[in-house]
Amino acid sequence: MKIIFMGTPQFSVSILEEVHKQYGVDLVVTQPDKVIGRKKILTVSPVKEKAQELGIELFQPRRIKTDYETITSLHPDLIITAAYGQIIPNEVLDAPRLGAINVHGSLLPLLRGGAPIQRAIERRDTETGITIMYMAQKMDSGDIISQRVIPIEESETSGTLFEKMSLVGTELLLETLPSIIDGTNHRIPQDSTKVTYGFNLKREEELIDWSMMVEEIEAKLRAFTPDPYLYTTIDGKNLKVLAADIHHCKGFEKNHKHQKNGTIVKIFEDAIGVKASNGVLKILEVQLAGKQRQEVKQFMNGSGRTLIQVNRVFE
Repeated sequence: MKIIFMGTPQFSVSILEEVHKQYGVDLVVTQPDKVIGRKKILTVSPVKEKAQELGIELFQPRRIKTDYETITSLHPDLIITAAYGQIIPNEVLDAPRLGAINVHGSLLPLLRGGAPIQRAIERRDTETGITIMYMAQKMDSGDIISQRVIPIEESETSGTLFEKMSLVGTELLLETLPSIIDGTNHRIPQDSTKVTYGFNLKREEELIDWSMMVEEIEAKLRAFTPDPYLYTTIDGKNLKVLAADIHHCKGFEKNHKHQKNGTIVKIFEDAIGVKASNGVLKILEVQLAGKQRQEVKQFMNGSGRTLIQVNRVFE
């Protein structure tokens, strides 16, 4: 069989590795290299790095919508995608004899889109899962082949959930592939009345809105960890919040309800207590713009000593 694998982030790496080990992959399609950070370092995707390690031919089109002949000319039997990152045209989807299938990070039809793992945490869902599906032109709308449920722990970040889902996605795909290859698999149309979306994260979402409920802020912090993180501002300086927890304080209504959202209400030994609409968030680890990440105790012994004070307000 000729198999083409399409993927980009770390989530896709173990899937590529195991499919290549079991069946052999003839071509890997991944996103172009990107310039990242202040030092403008040209960075390859995790999938490209793994493909090079495995000695698999690579293709990195900037616009697969128009640059797809390398794929179709191979006349593949099967295309497998996992978080590729571009909308794939019909010419590619129709090319393989056995179809184009996708490893998607949610229990479709829930959370169609490019950030289902992060959005599930942000929504405070208690479970999510992996769906193996046939690809269709409309985003994540294809028939379901198989699914597996994954619980979301209370302290789950998108980083820890990505790792779990990558492993489960790999296992489920390998269990499902034999039935796809011999044509005995099921095709279950999605229920269009239950569709929800997990759209890509936006830059403007990274600024903490202190008027939200403290539970919502804490969940969003975990959803945006370890990338891109959330931040707040004080004195015109950006402060990334890398770890936080909810402070279960007594007397919130009496002591803090009247204060402006974002007010620093208490400096703990190891945390900064900040008022949200209905409670206090304990910030445990931070990173000031241009500085190293620090635990709050260390931060308050250094550059944060004059910056962070009780009754000052984060914007």
